[in-house]
Amino acid sequence: METKLSDNTRIEDHPILDFPARRVVTFTWEGQELRGYEGEPIAAALHAAGIKVLHTSHKSNRPRGFFCAIGNCSSCLVVVDGVPNVRACTEKLREGMRVERQVGTGPAPRARE
Repeated sequence: METKLSDNTRIEDHPILDFPARRVVTFTWEGQELRGYEGEPIAAALHAAGIKVLHTSHKSNRPRGFFCAIGNCSSCLVVVDGVPNVRACTEKLREGMRVERQVGTGPAPRARE
């Protein structure tokens, strides 16, 4: 079981905080295979992979990304496994997730099965 990613965009050593070992999982962004830590927010995994634009606004087609990080805004809406309007900042990463950029606001989310 792999527990360490080799990117340099994550804080791994901190003088006060501890970062317990986590399982590395594979997921896709726009069809591109990426890796992140199981249970971390999708937005954190994408940000660490260098992906900053997660969503585009409906009216002006402006790029949106990781903003409030607490699920209050709609800047990080993505489509996860075909379900639109998922907040990437609060949704936990799982093995095999298919994550896609959402253009505008999608239809109301369907219940996940």
